Amino acid sequence: MNESLQALVARFIEDRDAIRAAFKLENDYIYPVCAQIFLAADRPVERERLEACKALVKSTTGVFSNFRGNIKLPLLCVLAAGDDPEERWAKAQRGYALLKDAFSGSEYLALAALLLSDTVSEDGFPALGARGRDLFKRMRKEHPFLTGREDSVFALLLAQSDRSDDELIEDMERCYGLLREHFPGGDGLQTASHVLALSTEDPTDKAFRVVSLYNAIEAAGGKYGKTRQLPILAALTLGQRFAEDLARDILELDGFLATQKGYKGVFGMDKRTRIMHAAMLLSLSDQSSGQRATVNAAAQQATLAMIAAQQALMCAVIASSAAANAASGASH
Repeated sequence: MNESLQALVARFIEDRDAIRAAFKLENDYIYPVCAQIFLAADRPVERERLEACKALVKSTTGVFSNFRGNIKLPLLCVLAAGDDPEERWAKAQRGYALLKDAFSGSEYLALAALLLSDTVSEDGFPALGARGRDLFKRMRKEHPFLTGREDSVFALLLAQSDRSDDELIEDMERCYGLLREHFPGGDGLQTASHVLALSTEDPTDKAFRVVSLYNAIEAAGGKYGKTRQLPILAALTLGQRFAEDLARDILELDGFLATQKGYKGVFGMDKRTRIMHAAMLLSLSDQSSGQRATVNAAAQQATLAMIAAQQALMCAVIASSAAANAASGASH
């Protein structure tokens, strides 16, 4: 494995451990997700900065705020990894208040407000919320048992598209149907179809590349998950690389991660989570090395798709944390 990838993994492990040291007793799966936030921003983890962001949020929200539940740690990391935490935090709160006119309040809506605060003007939130609500309703009509509050994040991301609602829904449904021929239906598959819909490419081509990459990983001896891991895989395929090359690099990264603290041995992360993290790290490496540096629509769509896939991973961790907390509360 080349030196740049090794350096990226070293930073990833260092950032993950620094976040864990600052915030103990969180869900173990949240630390790697938070570490990639800093890697994507190319900013080191600074405990003092995290503590300052924690104090900022605590001083401006109530105990039961949706900004202070299971979303708390990812939120603090997004703020700390940015250039102006105070301004972004204020804008996120104002954006959240405006989005609540279209959606019911939730941790996922709070996450969406924070993510969008970097790209959406305050005046743009009402129209975006209204369009996002319409998309969300149509998503729920197509998949009433799969579409939950977490999908509000993706409805709002998709609401920024220049394409019509009909085009977006048709794209999602075609991708979902094509992928359903190869993968089990469920939340992961639906989210993967949302990620793919961020690209204007033909749904048949997009679905084919996801299946090709999955098969290439399997053919090379890897075992990639078919559920919550799919959105990251889907986003990777929107880049300009062949499936065999991506599969080779993913497995090389996976093998290296297997030797690192937190991934090796019986107490390390499970293999399907580890290889998903390898795919996530590869996407960050591709972006930083300039393989997607060409400023064109396809490159921009691929980058946005990976951002959406990473938010999907964040939502999945938030959901698992909420479930674990609920189970813990019920046992007492």
